[in-house]
Amino acid sequence: MDEKLRLDKWLWAARFYKTRALAVDEIGKGRVQVNGQTAKPAREVRAGDVLVIKKGDPPIEVVVRGISRVRGPAPVAQQLYEETPESAARRARAAEMRRLAPEPSHSYEDGRPTKRDRRILAAIRGK
Repeated sequence: MDEKLRLDKWLWAARFYKTRALAVDEIGKGRVQVNGQTAKPAREVRAGDVLVIKKGDPPIEVVVRGISRVRGPAPVAQQLYEETPESAARRARAAEMRRLAPEPSHSYEDGRPTKRDRRILAAIRGK
């Protein structure tokens, strides 16, 4: 039997989005593609379809492995899909880049400028 399910229901059941309404909004904004095409919420997905979900940077690319009409626990939901190796490598590389990036707050040694400092800066800028 070739099981099919609406895209918004599948994304909700696979725990990509907390509610179906959020899934519908994201699909409507064009952030979910099925087999390389922008999809609508009522698009039916089946096992073997490739989804690109632009939820964060970089996008997640998964292959549908199962269909579930109910939202179950996370371990069960993770069995509904398999992330492609390329997508996992891109996400690992992005996480490593974020880890190695300098912390922006470390560039401030003295904290916020004082009122006196702001007046001096304003005078320098000519305000």
